[in-house]
Parts: sequence; C-alpha cells; structure tokens
Amino acid sequence: MTGPFPPHTAPGRFGIVNLAATAQRCAATMPVAGMRNPFTGAASVAALAVLVDHIAGFANHLRRPDGHWTVSSELTVEFTPDAHAVLAADPTTPVLAESRAVGAAAATSLSICDLSHRGIAIGVGTVRTFYITTSASALPDDDRPGAPAAVPTALDELMAVEVGEAGGPGPLLVQHAEPAVNNSLGAVHGGVAAAGLELVAAAALNADRADRPLHTASLRVNYLRPLVSGGRAHYTATALHSGRSSGVADAQAFDTDGRPALVGRVTAYL
Repeated sequence: MTGPFPPHTAPGRFGIVNLAATAQRCAATMPVAGMRNPFTGAASVAALAVLVDHIAGFANHLRRPDGHWTVSSELTVEFTPDAHAVLAADPTTPVLAESRAVGAAAATSLSICDLSHRGIAIGVGTVRTFYITTSASALPDDDRPGAPAAVPTALDELMAVEVGEAGGPGPLLVQHAEPAVNNSLGAVHGGVAAAGLELVAAAALNADRADRPLHTASLRVNYLRPLVSGGRAHYTATALHSGRSSGVADAQAFDTDGRPALVGRVTAYL
C-alpha cells in the first residue's frame, strides 16, 4: 500500500506516508517537527524508531508465508554523528526511510533501512521479524473508519505516555492504554515501544547535564513479549555510564501485568 494511513492507526497517528511498497524497495516519510523528550524538553529522535519499525518491518511483511503475520523480534537504529544537527537545521522537512529485505527468509526475516533528511544520510536501521500463524479474520481492518479525533502533536501525547513518579533509581514513563498506538495484534506498536525505551534511556543519561547533553547514537531493542498497555505498563532505564563525552544506558518496558516485555540499550555521545 502507498499513501497515508488512517489517523486511528499508529502509522497514521505519526504522519507516516508510504511512497513505495514492493519486494525491491519500501519507502516512507514521517514528520519530526516538535518531537521532544518529555523528561528533558530536548529535541528527540525517539519517534524515528516508529518509522524504522514500520517500513523495515513492511519489507519483511511482504514476503510472509500464506496464513502468517509478522512480529518484530529485534530492532536497531544507528545515527550518524551529525544526525541531530541535520534535523535541527530544518525540522519541518520529513525524514525519508527506504528499506529492503536482506538474505533469504526462514523462520525469521531481516531487513535494512536507510534514513535520510533533505538527501543527507542520517542513519541506518534493521528489523528482524518472525512469522506467526494467524487467521486473517482475527486481525483488525486498518481501513475501517476511525472515530473522529484530533491527532496530538507532542511526542508524549502521540505515544500516550506520561512521565511518572519514579520509585527506583531511573526515570519512569507510564504507557497508557490507547488503541491508536497499538499494532494489528492489539499490543503497543513495536516502534512506539522502542521509542519509549529511547526516551527513558536518554533521560537517564542526561540527568543533571543540561549544559552538555548526550545525543543518542544507537538504539538496540529486543522484544521479549507483546507490550500490553494500561495497568502497570511502563518504561524505565538505568545509566550504566555517563561520562564527559559518552554514555550507555539500559532500558526496559513492562506490560500491564508488570512482566518485562522489551529490553534495550542506548549509546550516546556529545
């Protein structure tokens, strides 16, 4: 499919527009203006995980076997050293992501994604998915009319998250139940969940260093189980190292029952 998505879906909520969707090339754009970390107020690249998971996952999805669906199992995003500066120079221009499948598909499938902004390369991503059997009738129809509602513009509102009162050593981000950020299987969209990990990790790394902030250079995520929102669903992170010019943080997401659903690691530099 090409074109925009309905606003009651995660891709539509984030303004993703598919430009191409073939076995040879998948491509999509997404706006990034106004995307800010709710902890620090700084411009954030977290939402680009939504774009990577969407279009790189799409390349894997296109070659799924009959009667199967795709579920993300791993996601990575690596940003160029100047990515944050490139985006800041013109935040109103959408980011372009182009993806293709790599190698043969088996129980899992791997795809790679190139990110660019105004023709300037700003990063690469990968998505590994595995295939599950499912009945097509069990999947929601994303083309159905959605309830009319204004789409938020702030990143935390788009993600349906809220800064919580931390009960531990790291920042806490609560994931509220919101059908519009769910995937077709009823769990939080893999890119939205990955973005939540980046937000808390970046907050952990930049605590008390507003004058010399560290910028995310890499995000690596493993999906352990579907992240069901609401209840006790939340993200938190711990800074393993926050030095003069670099830092590393581990982040986790917990589902509505408090079970670990995702783990991730963020590396950041000045």
